[in-house]
Amino acid sequence: MRTLQDVQPGQTARVAKLHGEGALRRRIMDMGITKGAEILVRKVAPLGDPIEVKVRGYELSLRKADIDIIEVE
Repeated sequence: MRTLQDVQPGQTARVAKLHGEGALRRRIMDMGITKGAEILVRKVAPLGDPIEVKVRGYELSLRKADIDIIEVE
């Protein structure tokens, strides 16, 4: 399983599946990160947390706990 954490800055990945449940999964989906969405990893902080991504035309900063549930292809 490849997660969003495995994607390098400057690369694009497509969301294959969202793991997890409850409020965290709902929050991720509310941000526009759904199955089939393309995500561009823009920057990664020096310690790896957070990462800056671009999805559906806007930019987000996501924590490691959030990106671990996002499976990409």
